[in-house]
Amino acid sequence: MPKNIIMIGPTGVGKTEIARRLAKLTNSPFLKVEASKFTEVGYVGRDVESIVRDLVEIAIDMVREEKMEEVEDKAELAAEDRLIDLLLPPTPTAATAAAATHEPGSNVIQLPVAGAADDSEEKPGDREHRTREKLRQQFREGKLDERTVELDVRDRNQPSFEVISNQGSEEMDINLKDMLPGLFGQRTKKRKMKVAEAFDYLVQEEESRLIDMDQVNRLAVERVEDSGIVFLDEIDKIAGREGGHGPDVSREGVQRDILPIVEGTTVSTKYGMVSTDHILFIAAGAFHVSKPSDLIPELQGRFPIRVELNSLTVNDFIRILTEPKSSLVKQSTALLETEGLKLEFTKEAIAEMAQFAFRVNETTENIGARRLHTILERVLDEISFQAPDLFKSPRAEITEEGVVGEVPVSASLTSEPQMPSPPLPVIERQTATGVEKVIVVDPEYVRQQVASIVKDQDLSRYIL
Repeated sequence: MPKNIIMIGPTGVGKTEIARRLAKLTNSPFLKVEASKFTEVGYVGRDVESIVRDLVEIAIDMVREEKMEEVEDKAELAAEDRLIDLLLPPTPTAATAAAATHEPGSNVIQLPVAGAADDSEEKPGDREHRTREKLRQQFREGKLDERTVELDVRDRNQPSFEVISNQGSEEMDINLKDMLPGLFGQRTKKRKMKVAEAFDYLVQEEESRLIDMDQVNRLAVERVEDSGIVFLDEIDKIAGREGGHGPDVSREGVQRDILPIVEGTTVSTKYGMVSTDHILFIAAGAFHVSKPSDLIPELQGRFPIRVELNSLTVNDFIRILTEPKSSLVKQSTALLETEGLKLEFTKEAIAEMAQFAFRVNETTENIGARRLHTILERVLDEISFQAPDLFKSPRAEITEEGVVGEVPVSASLTSEPQMPSPPLPVIERQTATGVEKVIVVDPEYVRQQVASIVKDQDLSRYIL
C-alpha cells in the first residue's frame, strides 16, 4: 500500500517542487491538481475521477516519447528516403525508353552497340543510385532546405458534432471515427512546403507508423497503477466543516468524493479500467486558517506521513539565488545579455537581497521564495530601463543643415525635464577585444533601490 504524504508549510517553500522531483527521480507519471477545483456531485465542476483520467493521458505521453526515442533513427532514415523520392524526377522505364528510341512511323531502328550491352543494363540503376546519394549528401548538409516539395498531408478538417448531455465531458467516451468509418476516411490533400518542414512532417508520420499505440496504452495504464503520483495542492482550502445549511458547495462533500480515489478504487477510462490502489497521493497546504485535524477523520487516516516544512532562512535564499542551474540571478544576467549588456552580482549583493527578502517576509505576508522575484525586479528596475541606451552606439543628429554631429540615443529621447535617476554602477574592463562596460550590482546599489520601500510598511505591502 502506498504511504501517502501530507505536507504542511507556507507558500513558496517548495512543496510542489519536492513532489515533482520525486516523480522525476522514479520516472513516474505525475499530476498536480488543486483540490479547490473539485465540487461535490450535483454541482457544476470537475469530477474527482478526472484526476485518474488525466494521469493516464500524461503516462501515455511519457511512454510515447520513450518509444519515439527508440525508433527515432529508423524514422529519420525512412523519412529521408521518402523525401529523396519526392525530390528525384521519375526515371524513364525500359518501355518508355524503347518507345523513345523506336518511334512509330520511322523506318530507322537503333541497334545496340556491340560490347555495350552489359554497360547499358547497369548504367541506369547505377546513375540513379549515385544521384540519390548525392541528393542525400546535399540534404544532410542543409543545401536543399529552401527547395519546395509537394506532399500529401492528412486533411484535419473533420466534421464536428456537439453532443449535449448532463454528464461531464470525461464521462462521454464516444469514438465517432469507429462508429462511422466511411464518414471519417483518411482524406489527404496536396500541400507545398519547404524541404526542412517536409522532413519534420515525414519523420512524425514514420514514427507514428513504427509505434504500436495499443502497446503504449497498455504500458501507460500499468505505469499509472504501479508508480503514479498525484499531488493534491491546496488541501487546506477544503478542510473544515460548515455549521449552517445552504446552497453553497460543501467542502466536506469534496473530501468525501476524494476519499474513495485515495483509499483505492477502480476508475473507468477510455483505455480500460484503472485501479488507484497503488497510486501515491501527496497532499499539501499552508494550513494558515485550518488544521490537518479539520479534515474528515477518514481522509486524515489515509495520509499516515505528515511533514512540516520550515520557513526559508536567509541562507536558503542565498542558495536559491545562486545554486540552481536556472536561478533568478542567472536568468536576469542572460536576459540582459540579449541587449549586449554585461551584468554581474557580487556575493555581498546577493546576501543583501536575501536579507531584504527574509525581512519583508517576516514583517508582511510570508510568501517564501517568491519574494525573491519582487526584490530582484525592484533592484533591476532602473538597469532594465536605462542600461540598453547606455550600451547602444551613438547616432547622428539630423537637422535642416544636415548631419551636425553625434549624440547619445538616450539624450534625444525627450526634451521634458525628468527626475534624476540614480547613477548605474558601471565599470570598464580591459579585455582581449578591447574595453567593455560591465554593470556590477553591489550591496550599496541594492540598498539604494530597496531599503526605502522596506522601511515604509504601507508602501512595501503594495510594491514588494
